[in-house]
Amino acid sequence: MGDGLGALVLAAQRGDTMAMNDLLDELSPYVFRICRAITPQHGPDAAQETLIAVFRGLRGVRDPAALRGWVRAIAVREAVRIARRHSAHPQAVLSDIPARDDGELSVDVRDALERLSPEHRAVLVLRDLEGLGEQQAAAVLDLPQGTVKSRLHRARLSFRKAWSR
Repeated sequence: MGDGLGALVLAAQRGDTMAMNDLLDELSPYVFRICRAITPQHGPDAAQETLIAVFRGLRGVRDPAALRGWVRAIAVREAVRIARRHSAHPQAVLSDIPARDDGELSVDVRDALERLSPEHRAVLVLRDLEGLGEQQAAAVLDLPQGTVKSRLHRARLSFRKAWSR
């Protein structure tokens, strides 16, 4: 995290409303990308809930350098919660998944991902898009490391099955 973001965190914690607005603006694309990958149809709702939670809980952040990890954990929890509430298998397009030059391949990848549960998409987002290790993903999801490992295995198997159809 750059010094600018750390300074925004500290200023927002002191009650500077402009700094809070700037901080939320800075975090919005990151939060939206995570939420949309987990719950495509309800990504904006999950992102909004995440940003509200960040607004409410920011004073409790002790280390501004840990902000992104804290925000990531909130975004994943909110996205999974909202996805569960609305539907186990949303029908929207995962537009933030990196696409190759082949447009048909991109559509096929997104379709295969849409068939996964929100919990499986969450593990794939954390491991494959965010690049977290199993231990870090387990901490974000508040799950035992073995559960994350087995979910990741099942998510990848489910993806391969959906891909081969």
